[in-house]
Amino acid sequence: MKRLVFLLVALPLCAAAQDAKKAIEKYQQMLSEGSPAELWELEGETLWKKPQGPKNASLEKCDLGLGAGKVEGAYARLPRWFKDTDKVQDLESRLLTCMTGLQGRSLKDATARLFGNADRPSEMEYLVAYIVGQSRGHKMAAPVGHAKERASYELGKKIFFYRAGAWDFSCASCHGEADKRIRMQDLPVLSEPAGAQKAYTSWPAYRVSNSQLKTMQWRINDCYRQMRFPEPEFASEATIALTHYLAVTAAGAPYRGPGTKR
Repeated sequence: MKRLVFLLVALPLCAAAQDAKKAIEKYQQMLSEGSPAELWELEGETLWKKPQGPKNASLEKCDLGLGAGKVEGAYARLPRWFKDTDKVQDLESRLLTCMTGLQGRSLKDATARLFGNADRPSEMEYLVAYIVGQSRGHKMAAPVGHAKERASYELGKKIFFYRAGAWDFSCASCHGEADKRIRMQDLPVLSEPAGAQKAYTSWPAYRVSNSQLKTMQWRINDCYRQMRFPEPEFASEATIALTHYLAVTAAGAPYRGPGTKR
């Protein structure tokens, strides 16, 4: 009898959960059509071509890994090792290199406002939107051929599974097992290709809830906040390594961002 009562209660709840999931998927599909992220891409292109800094130079000669000024498909091959810095860099850290090198700006000036708000987006967010948009449809192919790229990937993997903080959390606590969700939002398994390909290829993304475009560095920063970890330094070796691990795991999937999130 108790089992029958449980089934009578559980079945409607399961059906309601499935209906809610379908409604969320339909909502996300509607959001992706005509995303406001296009406005960020347009402004980002303007900033890419705008002369700035003591050298009064634009970023049009910035080497994102495919040669000076080549933007199309570049994001799909990041993070990667760069000879001129002898470091593995993601998009944001590479942009800082170009701002300070090509434009002559100080690091303090280039990093003065990294995360914007709905009323005033940041320069970095605009530039990121433009550059990632130029990789739309390109397959993810972050390299691991150089010794420092392999080391970066391995460090990122360790960080993904490393448990610490007030709640003894890790990235894998939320993204390490199938069929987990938060507030009806599915949590993909980011340590497996299918999950990483689904999630990583839609970031950076426009968040409808706060009318802002969010970068990958912001995404990692906010995840650390939610895990009650200390805030990571922007474009640190750790955040780049974690991004590298996710990018390599997502290899082979076409990039489809900037995405649109709830």
